[in-house]
Formats: sequence, structure tokens, C-alpha cells
Amino acid sequence: MRSRWLARSAGFAVAYAVAVGFGRLTVMDATSLSLVWPAAGIGALWFWFQRRSPVRWVDAAALAVITLVLNTATGAPAGLAMVFVGANLAQMLVFTHLLARWRPHLADPGVDGPRFGTTGDLWALLAASAVSTACGAVVGPVGVWLASGDYSPMSVAVWLARNIAAVLTIGAVGLRLADVLRRRPDHTPGGTPRRAPVARAAEYAAVVLCSALAYVVAFALAGGLPLAFLLLALTVWAAVRLPTTFVVLHTLATGTTAVLFTLAGTGPFALITDDATRVLIAQAFVIVVATIGLALALSRDERAALVRALEAETAAARHQADLMSTIVNSMADGLAVVDADGHVLLRNPAADELLGGHAGSEYQITDPVYYGFFHPDGTPVTVGELPYVRTLTTARPHDLDILVRNPSVPQGRIVHATATPLPRRASHDDGRRAVALFHDVTAERRHRDELATFAGVVAHDLLNPVTTIQGWVDLTTDMLDDAPPAPVILDIEDGLERIRHAANRMSRFINDLLAYTTARDTALIPAPLDLQALFADIAAARMDAAIASRTPIPRFDIGPLPRIQADPVLMRQLADNLVSNAVKYTAPGTTPHITIHTTEDTAPGTVAIQVTDNGIGIPDGQHDAIFTNFHRAHANTTYAGTGLGLAICRRIAERHGGTITAAADPCGGSRFTITLPAVAPVRSEHGRAS
Repeated sequence: MRSRWLARSAGFAVAYAVAVGFGRLTVMDATSLSLVWPAAGIGALWFWFQRRSPVRWVDAAALAVITLVLNTATGAPAGLAMVFVGANLAQMLVFTHLLARWRPHLADPGVDGPRFGTTGDLWALLAASAVSTACGAVVGPVGVWLASGDYSPMSVAVWLARNIAAVLTIGAVGLRLADVLRRRPDHTPGGTPRRAPVARAAEYAAVVLCSALAYVVAFALAGGLPLAFLLLALTVWAAVRLPTTFVVLHTLATGTTAVLFTLAGTGPFALITDDATRVLIAQAFVIVVATIGLALALSRDERAALVRALEAETAAARHQADLMSTIVNSMADGLAVVDADGHVLLRNPAADELLGGHAGSEYQITDPVYYGFFHPDGTPVTVGELPYVRTLTTARPHDLDILVRNPSVPQGRIVHATATPLPRRASHDDGRRAVALFHDVTAERRHRDELATFAGVVAHDLLNPVTTIQGWVDLTTDMLDDAPPAPVILDIEDGLERIRHAANRMSRFINDLLAYTTARDTALIPAPLDLQALFADIAAARMDAAIASRTPIPRFDIGPLPRIQADPVLMRQLADNLVSNAVKYTAPGTTPHITIHTTEDTAPGTVAIQVTDNGIGIPDGQHDAIFTNFHRAHANTTYAGTGLGLAICRRIAERHGGTITAAADPCGGSRFTITLPAVAPVRSEHGRAS
């Protein structure tokens, strides 16, 4: 590894020595300063590419020795030679530090794409050149002044111009060529050289020939006429048409040509009699030409990169859109996106199929009567009951089972429609949108109806035998009360007690099945309902039951509750189930404490009631499962239950157009939230919406 770094140091040292030798041929006699100093550009590249070398001291020592030896060999006093050593070292170190700080990607070997490929890189290179050259000027010309006693502002100007021009032109060439060698763009991945089109090759030749001819005319044959400004056209031609690598080489070649002609005393700058001033103007010309050419070429590269990135993003977006369109159109479920005005923004073929081909007009949703929308009980669906309308009103998901019956589906099809609000695409977007999904649940609902009907019939038929068992157990117990005490009598009474408990459990289970069937199938009879009075009556009943059974009397905190339009019988069943659970699922020795109040965090047009208890709570991960049929969160405990109570609560809430959810209370226990429409969209027994 060290041998590789040392080999590179040797190569740069040779190039630097040649550049120093050439520069010393243009020494200003009075100051021992050179009019041209290409060694500044070579040194900048040297220290830049060796910045990670483990033997950087070798590079610094080599530069110092070369500068000292060649300066003294060409007539510079030893003191001035030492000054030049310090000035050059300071300049190289500052340049390397600033460029690595301002453009860290230029120093990162893992960067994809050109490292020197933006106008930002150019301005960083120019600024680092200027600042580092200024630091060198503080040491160099000032050191000459201190050594000779003669301060020359022109010497400072020449130092700045020559070094900036050298670092800018040679540095740009070095950075660009290093990048080209790293990426090898002239070869395909398989190693076959790419052949440029004939037209492009002809344009290369034209730029080279025209540039050579123009510079010879302007600097050798024009007799001192000020034609230098015309040469900018060639730089612009190359910059806007040809690759940036060619542009940096073209800039270096034309700049070198201009300086050499000026040093020879010919060209548009030859009329200036003072050598230092003449070369200063020539160096300024080189800086301007290089800056214009590189700025145009790099700007073109940036624009091309942005266009490529935009084309890639456009192609990716088009591919993504095609993929999403294919997925949506191949879905078995229907999908539609609707805005607040009922305009259909997107609809897939399955939506038309599930609606029996009656998808309405192309861009506008029509009245539900047109589609043949009914509730499963046969009553028509109103506009306000459509899930997408409720979602756009409340900004919350809603769903509904819809019976679709129209000429295309005469036998009827039950579709479960779900609407979800879509987020706004931008802060200035005022449009409300909802995505509606349609899923055919005809077979599922028919199967569920058959099971529910069967359960109801079985429960009703089983209730009579259970009642008979309970009656005979009571009669037998009364008869044994008159029998004389005996061990066998005690055994019989114990067996009868076990039979009574089993019969009571069976009775509760059958009653829950009947309640679930009632909550699902009975016609709703909505009426004005005072929730405050309803929960107060249930609380009083629970406290009386606790007094009679000599168990801890529950405490109730019932806040102001609203009046709603709902079925009083079903809502009492829902409220009684929640309060019963809150009292039952309390740790032994703990007095139940139930809080019932409304919450303000609700969507417009809805009310939310929270029932909070201090019970044993619900196990993590079961807050949704407890609302399913026959699910018991505490199945392995002594708490009795059938697992249908909360399923009944959910069914009642959904039939009223609301929801019920469960969560852990921060203070311990559980918190149930029932959300209902302020004016519930329930249907009467005559099928009209209330």
C-alpha cells in the first residue's frame, strides 16, 4: 500500500518539477517572481489526490526540496527560495482543506456519477483557488517585500492571477480526467469501445481546427487588433455542444496558447508595454474563458441530469400507475373513489358487476333507488345512509350491508359496502374524498342467517326442558325439606344443587342466544330515549341487587347524558350488558366503581358515551376479539359467562348506525365507548328512516 502512495508521490514530484522549471523561465527580474506558475495547479492536484496518503510528509518534503532547489538554481536567493517554499506549502494545504470541506463528495470514493460535474463544484474550485492563493500571497509577495524592502502591488496581483488561473484550469482538468478514468465512460460494460457518430466526430474536428485557426489569427496575424473577445464564441460552442471533459481540455489548451503568445510579445495584449501587466491581463483572460466554458458545460450537464432524473421518475410513476390500475381492475371486490359532490373519480369493473351493471352515469352517483339499494330487511336505503355520504360527513369509516335488487340482479345480491376517508393530497386541497369498497357477502350472510335462525329455534326449544328440570329440582328440594336428617338426604340435596347450577347456566346461555337473535332480527322501533334516565334506572337496579345479595354495593358516577332517537328495548339491553360486565368483572373485595359520561371528541352529528370501570380489565390484544360471538377474555377464571353479551352490544350499536369499542383505562380497568348518531338513522317497523 505504501509503495503505491510513494509511486504516485514520485509521479507528481516529476510533474511539479517540470512545471516549476517552466515557470522559472518567466521570472520578473526585480522580484524573482514568475509571470506564469503552472506548478500551482500541479501542486494543488498533488496534495488533493494524496490527501489520504499515510506518508503525506513525503509529499510536503518533496515539494519543499523541489521548490528550494529549482528556485536557487535559477537565481533566487536562498532566503526568497525559503519564502516560496512556505508560500507554496500554505497554498496547497489551504486548498485541500477548503475543497474537502466545501465539496465533501469530491473526496468520497463511493459517490456515484461524476464527482466534478456541477456548477457548485466549479464555484467551490474557484473559491478554494482564490482563498488559498490569497493565503500564499500573504507569505510569498510579503516575504519578497520583507527580504528586498521593495513592496510591489503588481507582484501581488501577478501572484494572485497566475496561481488562480493555473489551479482553475489544471485543477479542473485533473479532477475531470480522474473521474473519467474512474468511471471509464468510453467503454461499454462488456469492454467494447463506444464509437462516436460521424457527425459528432466531425464537430470535434471542427472545434479543434477553428480554435487553432482563430487563436493563430487573433494572437499572431491580427497585428495587435483587440479580437480576443471573439474567441469566447469558440469556448461557448464547445461548452454547449461537446462533453465537459473535452471542454476542460479545450480551455486548458486555449489558455496555454494565449499565455504563450502573450509571453512572446504577440497578440491583442502585446500593446501593453509592461510585462507584468501584459501577463496579468492574459491570465485574467484565461480565468474568464475557463469560468465561462466550465459554467456553461457543467450547467448543461446538470440540466441533462435533471431531465434524465425526471424522465426516470416519470417512467417509474407511469409504471406504478399502470400497476395500480391493473391491480384495481383485476380485483374481485368493487372499488370506487367519490368526492363530496358525488362525482366518481375512479371505479373498477367489479363495482359495475356487483351493482348489476347499474353503476349510474359515468361521473356522477345517482339516487339509491336507481341502483335498487335496500336494507337486508327489504326497506329502501336513503341517501343519508350510504356509507360514503356518512364518511364524508363524519370523516370516519362507515359500512353497511346493502341488498342490491334491480333488473340485472332480480334475485338480489347482498353487498357489504365500506367507505373510508382519503387524506387530502395537499394543504391547499379542500376536496373531501372517500374510497368505497364493495364485497359480495350473499353466501356468507345466507349462511349466517341460517345459523342464527337455527340457534334461535334450538334455544327456544331447549328452554322448555331446562325450565322443567329447574321446576322438578325445586319440587324435589321442597319434598326433602320434610324428610328426617340422614347422610343420604344430604348427598341427594348436594346433587340437586349441582343440577340447579347446571340448569341455571344452561338457561343463561339459552337466554343469551335468544337475546342475540332478537338484537339481530327484531324490527327496530325508534323513539325518543333519555339516556340519563336509562342508565340511572339500571344503576338503581344493580345497587338493589347488591344489597339483596349482601355483596359490595357498586358506586355510579353518571354525568349529563343526551337524549337520542333509538329503540328503548335494545338500548336498555346494551346498557344493562355493559353495566353488568362492569360489576361482574371486579376483583374480589373491591367495590365496583362505574363512571358513565359523554365525550366531546366526536365527529359532527354523533354522540359518544363512555362506560369506565375499575375492574380486572381486558387482556392485551383482545380489545376487538371480545365483541365476537362466544369469545370470553377470562375463560380460565371463575367469572361466569357465555361470551355473547358484548357481541349483542355490538350488534345493537351497529343496527343503530353506531359503533362500540373497548380500551384499557389509564387508571385501571376498562373503558367502553359507544358512538351513536345524534339523530340515529334507524328504521321503524314500517321501514321508514327516522
